[in-house]
Amino acid sequence: MKHYESVIIGHITEDINIDHEDNSVRICGGAVLYSSASAAALGHKVAAVTKLKKEDAERLAQFRLPQEDIYVSYCDSSTTIRNKYYTADKERRDCVCLSRGTPFTLDDLPADITGDIYHFAGLIYGDYADGMIEACAAKGAVAVDVQGCLRHADPKTGDMYFEDWADKQKLLPYITYLKTDAAEAEILTGTADRAEAARILHGWGAKEILITHNTEVLCFDGKEIHTCPIKARNLSGRTGRGDTTFAAYLTERLQSDPATALRYATATVSLKMETPGAFKGTRADVEQYLKDFYD
Repeated sequence: MKHYESVIIGHITEDINIDHEDNSVRICGGAVLYSSASAAALGHKVAAVTKLKKEDAERLAQFRLPQEDIYVSYCDSSTTIRNKYYTADKERRDCVCLSRGTPFTLDDLPADITGDIYHFAGLIYGDYADGMIEACAAKGAVAVDVQGCLRHADPKTGDMYFEDWADKQKLLPYITYLKTDAAEAEILTGTADRAEAARILHGWGAKEILITHNTEVLCFDGKEIHTCPIKARNLSGRTGRGDTTFAAYLTERLQSDPATALRYATATVSLKMETPGAFKGTRADVEQYLKDFYD
């Protein structure tokens, strides 16, 4: 039986990113890619569980993990997403799902691995079969990126849109770590006050809340609100911001208090945002960044 600090479950995508000046680039993406890269870079033992068409297997080369830590199920469909950004800071965008991956089931989790954390790195509502969160909560701590619970794809046009999570109050008590961005937190709770939204989500059962924003990252563990500013010097690597932050925070939390984990996660994502693609640095790079820009 092989044990991991975090087992990250999600689709690796092909992203077609079009910036505000209509420059287009194709790049592999998906929360599972960005998340596994940042956690592994900080020295943590993580597994990536993904699925895609066999014809798209070249995407797997983009993972920054040892091959033996990548668990793949081949299926009928892969996820491809087109993102059109309207502003230089990449805060406003339209997304179209050109094709969506076959949903995960419990059978996609390898029987011979275990994890301290089971991280649901979803992209679109329906990425996971019913019952997976509850089943994984019986094995270890569950971490959920709420994007995969709020973001829907129109079955005819592929246009992606957000709506509230119907099962939030049923499933939040099974979740140890919940990640949202500021807009998602407002959809879930009805308030634009991020600290208040975190308190509401904790009150509904999630044990620890992480909320990302373009200026800072906030965490709440039921006792204290902590915040840490994002200090990226450019935004060329903005895509994957939340995924990078969440995975770094999760795995650091296994050995650190919330405030320390938050500092490492925010420094990691600030450095990552300066270069397109998944994080390619090391723990030493992050610690130098902390010294240069945070200490």
